[in-house]
Amino acid sequence: MILTIAAREFKTLFLSPLAWTVLAVLQLILAYLFLTQVETFTTIQAKLATIEGAPGLSDIVVTPLFGNAGLILLLVTPLLTMRLICEERRNKTLALLLSAPISNIEIIIGKYLGIVGLLLIVVFLITLMPLSLLMGGTLDFGKLFANIMALLLLVMAFAATGLFMSCVSGHPIVAAMGSLGILLLLWILDWTVAMRDQDSGLFEYLSILRHFQNIQSGLISSVDVGYFLLFIAWFILLSIRSLENDRLQK
Repeated sequence: MILTIAAREFKTLFLSPLAWTVLAVLQLILAYLFLTQVETFTTIQAKLATIEGAPGLSDIVVTPLFGNAGLILLLVTPLLTMRLICEERRNKTLALLLSAPISNIEIIIGKYLGIVGLLLIVVFLITLMPLSLLMGGTLDFGKLFANIMALLLLVMAFAATGLFMSCVSGHPIVAAMGSLGILLLLWILDWTVAMRDQDSGLFEYLSILRHFQNIQSGLISSVDVGYFLLFIAWFILLSIRSLENDRLQK
């Protein structure tokens, strides 16, 4: 049933123009940023050749591309997740779904996998950009893998947050704004610590940007990966609990 719900949700996303529009706009923006970084690299390539231990193609092009993609997807993912449960509630189909012989866990995980499927396509399309550089250059595949892994974990965390807000909100716009607010707060937590010139272990651990950048750098640790897995599991559990309350009210 989980796979059935996931496949239905995935198909529904592509039946609306929103998914196609998001994919097109994302590719356009990220392609422009990618070509800009490539142009920067070609401009300074001669100077880099004279510097020992200078950053390479992966550092100047690949890492900034995935970093920019993470920030843009922070803004875009709430638009994709806002309808997951809200739309069912507004269309009066949530009651039918809850009355079906399907558990809350199956509904939530199915909905989650459906939106993650779309985000996997986004990450795949982004990955094709640096791979195109192999026609005329060399890449650090270890760093490329780290960036792909970092972006995958990041968008999965975004999707889990958006799903939860869609469960607790009565309107898709409220769900989108709520998830954007949560994600933006977690994104800038590390900035506030730096501006105050103080060390805060709690803020550093809660900062989603800090863990994302740590994995991006190639230093993949259990702390950073564990943070994302706990983050995803926590919001999925909250979503299941919220749906249980809806079922009890029905």
